[in-house]
Amino acid sequence: MAFLPHQKLRVLTFALALLSAISIQHIQAQSTRVLSYNIRYKNSTDSINGWEYRKANVAGLVKYHKADVLGVQEAQPSQMTDLETLLPEYAWYGVPRVSGKSGEFTAIFYRRDRYELVSSGTFWYSETPNVKESKSWDAFYPRTASWCKLKDKKSKKTFFIFNTHLDHRGVVAREKSAEVLLAQIDSIAGKSPVVVTGDFNSTPTSAAYKKLVDGKKLIDAFEITETPHYGPVNTSSGFEVKKEPIRARIDYIFVNQKFKVLEHATLSEQQEGRYYSDHLPVIAVIDPAK
Repeated sequence: MAFLPHQKLRVLTFALALLSAISIQHIQAQSTRVLSYNIRYKNSTDSINGWEYRKANVAGLVKYHKADVLGVQEAQPSQMTDLETLLPEYAWYGVPRVSGKSGEFTAIFYRRDRYELVSSGTFWYSETPNVKESKSWDAFYPRTASWCKLKDKKSKKTFFIFNTHLDHRGVVAREKSAEVLLAQIDSIAGKSPVVVTGDFNSTPTSAAYKKLVDGKKLIDAFEITETPHYGPVNTSSGFEVKKEPIRARIDYIFVNQKFKVLEHATLSEQQEGRYYSDHLPVIAVIDPAK
């Protein structure tokens, strides 16, 4: 059967569109959307910014941006219960930094339909990281990092995600914690692909940040994104959009050299002039490096 010239053009156009769609689906299947979010602990003094008024928006943001994996900081047990209810498509792992209803999690959520949990663990930032609730140096609180080894159900590939929250007061503790984190990543993950999310309470000029990126064992996703960064640069926001400036960049996504970063953004969604937390979430789209 012979095609007329205009028919050949239509066939070619359709074929190109089909190949493009297949290519996009292939890229999306490989990519991982990583979100880091300090959701602010449940504080009765927050008034209209209290967790009960924010939780639906926090969950909605996660869903809308289609996070594959999510690291949350400052999540107390009741907040974890709420997120478990609001995000049923996600499984999660985490351990509170101290026992009791105020114990905060550095929990990791991951899509049930995409990932299988292979192994997991939590360590504390101290001279004895495997001792629960331990702290050292000038730390104000015990601080933790939780980690998961996840297996993609389709590709069968695995990677490690570490989620953490460094001390807000101890300058020495933050620098020493960076050393502990690097040592634990090396011990737990070895040469595997690694992504790290968290509130580091450290700016890019700090000793703790420089310790993390020295030697490029970890790379700030912001610095290597193939698409220019989108949104505000700073992440410590406060709740009020107009009243409080976005003060400093302290929330990060890091990767090791096993990943490339396709996109990176700081999300500034708000409702009625209020952010959903006193930190802005950070998102990155990452791919295995070739």
